[in-house]
Amino acid sequence: MELHGTIGGLEQHVVVRGPDAIQAQFETEDNEIWDEHRIEPQEFIDAGDQVVVLQREYQRGKSGVELVIDTASILDLRDGRIVRMQGHMDRAAALEAAGLSE
Repeated sequence: MELHGTIGGLEQHVVVRGPDAIQAQFETEDNEIWDEHRIEPQEFIDAGDQVVVLQREYQRGKSGVELVIDTASILDLRDGRIVRMQGHMDRAAALEAAGLSE
């Protein structure tokens, strides 16, 4: 499994491989940057061998600044398992990357 950094985000060019490394990436990022960070899926869109997840992210930084942003992720599937995840800051760009439109 691969986690590709969010397009339009600070770690856009980062690629993390393997479930243990991906879990560590999320835990490190959350502990270093955010006091709170949660992602709530809002809609799952079937795109064949991919699923587009429209989601809302809630974040509170160490400084106390709070953010609520609508983002998306594309999950690539093989044999019913997620093999690649790619976040997108722009939902429309995620839909277009999956061959869909908003």
